[in-house]
Amino acid sequence: MSRTRIKICGLTREEDVLAAVEAGADALGFVFYPESPRYVTPDRAARLVALLPPFVTAVGLFVNETPEAVAQVAQAVRLSLLQFHGDETPSSCHMAAVASRLPFIRAFRVKPETTAVDLIKYNDVYRNASPLFRGLLLDVWSEAYGGAGKVFDWSIVSEETAHQAVLSGGLNAQNAAGAVRQLRPYAVDVSSGVEASKGIKDAGKIRAFIDAVRQGDASRVGL
Repeated sequence: MSRTRIKICGLTREEDVLAAVEAGADALGFVFYPESPRYVTPDRAARLVALLPPFVTAVGLFVNETPEAVAQVAQAVRLSLLQFHGDETPSSCHMAAVASRLPFIRAFRVKPETTAVDLIKYNDVYRNASPLFRGLLLDVWSEAYGGAGKVFDWSIVSEETAHQAVLSGGLNAQNAAGAVRQLRPYAVDVSSGVEASKGIKDAGKIRAFIDAVRQGDASRVGL
């Protein structure tokens, strides 16, 4: 059984990038939404991405940008994956991915009334709309774009959805192992759960979070 992949999102500093890589992160996320406290300019992000070793994925988070703007940032920064968090349609996500020549994931903000069937249908819509779609990132609903740092009802995530989804929303070192044991997601995504303050990561929290995910993986196979 494959291990759970780990993405640390909202990186803004060199030392945080290096700490995440050293701790064993599989992917790092860079926010290109100017309203976010974790926003980085493309120039700044390019310098951060240049620090990444082979096989650590650079992910760009976008909110309601045009395909042309996404492609320009993706090329300048040398991103490997796109992540859409706004009101983008399946068609607009596909066009941005084609323009960037990159695959993408789509954030789904889970509402209290969301059902397991809703998640499956939403995933199918995007998979049918684009061969560049790679999966959903599941986060809690909020009026603002981006994560709210809160947990949603994990019981609505079926096995069919979990095995190809990225679990996000309120994760931290205290609940990550349980999330992995319960849902068996393909990957987990964390931002505020490993921060000292908004946009400033804590190396100790990053290590503790990744250790917790690995504990969850180990418990899944009875180790």
